[in-house]
Amino acid sequence: MAVPKRKTSKARRDKRRNNLWKLETPTLVRCPECGAYKRPHRICTTCGKYNGRQVINVAD
Repeated sequence: MAVPKRKTSKARRDKRRNNLWKLETPTLVRCPECGAYKRPHRICTTCGKYNGRQVINVAD
């Protein structure tokens, strides 16, 4: 069975793992009704519409 000859240093280990914890910025699209940025496939928090329908009433 293969066994490592030397201990892997923390720097080498962390260099290998550096891409695992990168956060991605959320994708944003413009609302076709009001033009505000929102997450895709979610109700617009500014106008309260989703897919052309009024889903929630937003107090102006």
